[in-house]
Amino acid sequence: MPRVRSGLEVLVHDRRALLRSRRVALLAHQASIDSRHTHAATLLGDLRGARLVRLLAPEHGLWGARQDHERVGTTRDPATGLPVSSLYGARRAPTRAMLRGIDVLVVDLQDIGARYYTFVWTMALAMRVCARVGVDVVVLDRPNPLGGAVVEGNVPDPAFASFVGLYPLPARHGLTIGELAIYLNERHGLGCDLAVVPMKGWRRAMDWESTGLPWVAPSPNMPTPDTARVYPGGCLVEGTNLSEGRGTTRPFEWIGAPYLDCHRYADALNALALPGAHFRPARFAPTFHKWGGRLCDGAQVHVTDRARFKPFLTGVALIAVARRQGRARFAWRRPPYEFERRRLPIDILCGTDAIRRAIERGASVATIERSWQAACARWRRARAPYLAYR
Repeated sequence: MPRVRSGLEVLVHDRRALLRSRRVALLAHQASIDSRHTHAATLLGDLRGARLVRLLAPEHGLWGARQDHERVGTTRDPATGLPVSSLYGARRAPTRAMLRGIDVLVVDLQDIGARYYTFVWTMALAMRVCARVGVDVVVLDRPNPLGGAVVEGNVPDPAFASFVGLYPLPARHGLTIGELAIYLNERHGLGCDLAVVPMKGWRRAMDWESTGLPWVAPSPNMPTPDTARVYPGGCLVEGTNLSEGRGTTRPFEWIGAPYLDCHRYADALNALALPGAHFRPARFAPTFHKWGGRLCDGAQVHVTDRARFKPFLTGVALIAVARRQGRARFAWRRPPYEFERRRLPIDILCGTDAIRRAIERGASVATIERSWQAACARWRRARAPYLAYR
């Protein structure tokens, strides 16, 4: 038996009254399952006294078939026959028409615990609309795969807000999606009538494997919990012309480009003695995405100590070393990126241009890390009242 019961299971078995005699819309994806692999749409559709009438889907669609940045249209779910309204495309927030006749929006999304993962921002936009139209919101809590004890990374400048960071959070924020919903609702004035159904049995120090829950990839390039562990740093690579391993079997773990030398690259990264990480020389050929069909030299990030590993710092190091060794062939990715057409992708991922400029100046990764520590400590104090689990 799993050690943890998700908010979905707690709702279905213990908190059914929340949805009694109500018309329900469900914001979900393919990872919205219980411990027996039954999808939330099926469970809510079978819930006595509630009426599930509409499905909403975030980036990648309800069943996670679409790749990154691929717009998703409105469709119909073949399993339930219900309409599925996309919140990733022409619109990223539900319209009044989507919520007409709805009493409550249920949000059941497996998050990754990194600022740039767009599902939480889809939730935040939906909460803001629900507040305006008088629809209640129920968020079903799920584990943060990175755990909830460690916070890492800079706190963004609000001037760099985007769909990979609508509100300032450290890159690794250490909150569950339920805790984050309450934090955003109160600290950023979303104003919705919110209820969070908590998990049972989850503790902040847990890694994913300790929960006993089945892993379903919440997006096409998040196949394993190992991917989630490196993602808060590996995603930064999207802001460069390095391959972040999309189009391979190890996305965000294999980093490289044709202009690098894998042995020299890995040796330089290992010389930094980054905590909890080892870099193995690697060669790979992505089947699609950046450098598709080209042989890339680079490194695989091996997490040797989960408790000590700093994914965001590691991502900064991966870029800084590649820029130094790649010289003129290294380049920052140009916009557009995640609906932003003006700022560089690396700057909206970092939530500032200061980190990019520090890399360009040749600042050490230790110096760059010190630049965000004071703001990160202040944010830890700000989040403390919203921690619902020990």
